[in-house]
Amino acid sequence: MRKRRKSRRNLRIRRQETTAKKVLRIVLYVFIMIAVLLSAVVATLGLSLNMICSDKYPGAQQMFVTTILETGQFKFLASMFLSQEEIQQIVNANSMQAFDEEISDDLIRIGGSGSVDAGGSQSYEEQKDIEIIEVSGATYSGTMMIVKDPSRVSLATIYPWKAEGVNLDQLVNDNGAVAGINGGLYDSSNNSGGRPYGVIVSNGEIQYNKPQEYAGLVLIGFTNDHILQIIDVSDMTPADVEKLVKDKGIRDAVTFQEEASDSNNHFVQLIINNEPRSVNGMGSGLNPRTAIGQRADGSVLMFVTDGRGKSGHLGASSGDLIGVMQEYGAVNAANLDGGSSSCMYYNGEYLRTSVTFYYSNSSWKLPAGFIVK
Repeated sequence: MRKRRKSRRNLRIRRQETTAKKVLRIVLYVFIMIAVLLSAVVATLGLSLNMICSDKYPGAQQMFVTTILETGQFKFLASMFLSQEEIQQIVNANSMQAFDEEISDDLIRIGGSGSVDAGGSQSYEEQKDIEIIEVSGATYSGTMMIVKDPSRVSLATIYPWKAEGVNLDQLVNDNGAVAGINGGLYDSSNNSGGRPYGVIVSNGEIQYNKPQEYAGLVLIGFTNDHILQIIDVSDMTPADVEKLVKDKGIRDAVTFQEEASDSNNHFVQLIINNEPRSVNGMGSGLNPRTAIGQRADGSVLMFVTDGRGKSGHLGASSGDLIGVMQEYGAVNAANLDGGSSSCMYYNGEYLRTSVTFYYSNSSWKLPAGFIVK
């Protein structure tokens, strides 16, 4: 009897061991298949990038380099296939011409109270306060928000700065606003978003003041008279910025980077005093974008696009932004931080969101953003 029990027990053990071995073999097989598949994908991607970056396809090469240099995490890919000299040649051939003209406040007609003289037969009171328009291009889909009263636009921040920022909807809702877009340059590593770069002014208070923290910083913001300003601060000291904010009456502002090099390919000025910026070649790559502008009647234009594969779109170029801002009557317009940072929130929902998988229904964490109260 004991022998039978022992025999049965041994049989069960052998069966269990056999089953375990089968499961292990299946698991190993699956892992091997996944590894082979990943290796094939990596090899295909490498060959594709090598082909794109070759001289055989100059158009694709230029598009790839100008686009990848605008990203935060993948700039290194360009230097994997091209030398710094080759990259710089491409950047120089596809850049934007220098734009040093200062904004003329006289071109914007705003009443002392901040109400807008819209002109024509329709009074300001009869217009919609906020208008949302869908804009489509060959390589992007975008949303234009027109805010008729510029005094409603301000900058919300998380100051004093923390390790992590907040999503755009929290910036909007915590400040009793109805809409918002992302703003200027900030620390986006690991989606931390708790610290800006350059200069931050909120409600007339300078909350961050390092104008030479990055090369080519340009201030984008509004005066106490609600006029959009686009000012190069790259050669200024913190004391110079303090004087500028006081003399110009800057109430809310961020900074973004103007630099065309083998390590960065960023731009700011789009239109100054009704004059569109001249573009060399493609001007820029294709990426998600956020831009802000102002019409002659004082209305503020906020424009955000998709890109990087979202909805099958590559994104918008500098020329696209200039064209759209001109179409909607911008006297002055500037490019803000784009890429994964681009987002727009209005009336309780995201109209445009981050392109990354984990943040497809929200935004990256931000230290600041332009809001509409």
